Amino acid sequence: MIVDTIATVLGGVLLLRFWMQAIRVRPPASVAQFTFTLSDWLVKPLRRIVPGAGGYDWASLIGAFLVVLLATSILFIVGASAEQVLLLALGRFVKWIIYGFIALLIIEAIFSWVNPHAPLAPFVHALNDPLLRPIRKVVPPIGGLDLSVLVAVLLLQIALYLLRTVVPI
Repeated sequence: MIVDTIATVLGGVLLLRFWMQAIRVRPPASVAQFTFTLSDWLVKPLRRIVPGAGGYDWASLIGAFLVVLLATSILFIVGASAEQVLLLALGRFVKWIIYGFIALLIIEAIFSWVNPHAPLAPFVHALNDPLLRPIRKVVPPIGGLDLSVLVAVLLLQIALYLLRTVVPI
């Protein structure tokens, strides 16, 4: 449980770092300091092997996958083949990505209800915008109520369900 918790936090930070750089969002100073301090020890050496290309920080994404692979290897060390561990790690990696998006969407919904002018609200909105923009084109606001966050969470829940049917995680 401890290994899984540490791996989830570290993997989540690495995925956040990748996503911030992929969509070119400048994080608030506190978020940037936390993210980079927690992940630089892994990302900087990986950048020597896997440089960024196409505007993406591949070292952060590969680092997140290596963390989930290591955690999965430790959790399933007995009785699992390398192929099974790799498949489970890939499934858990996709699950982490989906849960990360769901968490960001829930945080945005809470900000919109409680304090839309909170200092982190524009940052969270910018992180969610690439997910919500296509949905907002299809689902217009109803009576001034934006249902795109709800639709996005439902679609991500469906993706999780489909993932569980393919890879038992």
